[in-house]
Amino acid sequence: MQAFQVQAFDRPASLTEIQCPPPGPGEAAVALRACGLNFADLLMMKGSYQDTPAPPFTLGLEAAGVVTDLGAGTQGFAPGDRVAVFGGSGGLAEAGVFDAARLIRIPDAMSFEHAAAMQIAYGTSHLALDHCARLQPGETLLVTGAAGGVGLTAVEIGKLMGATVIAQARGREKLEVAAAAGADHLVDAGEDLRSTVKALGGADVVYDAIGGDVWKAAFRSANPGARLLPVGFAGGDVPQIPANHLLVKNLTVIGFYLGGYMKFRPEAVRRSFETLFAWHGEGRIKPHISHTLPLERAAEGLDLLRSRKSTGKVVITIGSSR
Repeated sequence: MQAFQVQAFDRPASLTEIQCPPPGPGEAAVALRACGLNFADLLMMKGSYQDTPAPPFTLGLEAAGVVTDLGAGTQGFAPGDRVAVFGGSGGLAEAGVFDAARLIRIPDAMSFEHAAAMQIAYGTSHLALDHCARLQPGETLLVTGAAGGVGLTAVEIGKLMGATVIAQARGREKLEVAAAAGADHLVDAGEDLRSTVKALGGADVVYDAIGGDVWKAAFRSANPGARLLPVGFAGGDVPQIPANHLLVKNLTVIGFYLGGYMKFRPEAVRRSFETLFAWHGEGRIKPHISHTLPLERAAEGLDLLRSRKSTGKVVITIGSSR
């Protein structure tokens, strides 16, 4: 089968012919139909992501497809089941073998593309804002990188939770995407983020996916007692946290990594996914997919992330659409 693999960290990832192993105990084989791309894929290609496997490995953290076979003793699924899987890797291939505990059934009405696009972006925002930050109706939520994969879902979920949302993104086109997702106030990346947010009353919750100077400005725009979520650093600079400011303003900084929750609180992730899939079925959320490309163009899809030319999600389609 074809798989988009990293053979070595000093070489570009490429399509490679590999053998798909049979599923072992507790595992399921899945014929993959779609895979969502993430900034983490770019880090894994360089070996700088916190959960990077040893080469060779197949990229693709989140995917969707159809169960084809089960290992000995595997329960809860059957061949033919349509499933989503947050496998951490292995999604950019024609098939894969995954721990069945990481599978979740998807509704018949949900496309594989939407199922593949929802897990990391929506799961990160939902767990971070609801479970960790306890965002409340009437509070003000600041989202940086608000047109990106996770940022856009934070805007959407923040509005669903009753917050006033301030969205920061680069350029009119991306700001319009954030506005369509429900943002109440828009801040261009070229504006003074701190003064603009302070003029709007400050932020009660900060959801930052950029890091660096953007994080510094967002941090300084936070109200006393605010909760701050550094969920990524797409700008390249890891956020730094001045503890003296935490003390003076009684701020709480909450580190959040969805992959970590899969290891120590998997039931929380599953509940979140089930909630999100139900919201999707009710028409309350809808993934924004700016680009859909076939597996042979996976490198092009990753370039779209690298150059920040995408909004929302880039999804790779694989084989049949059903």
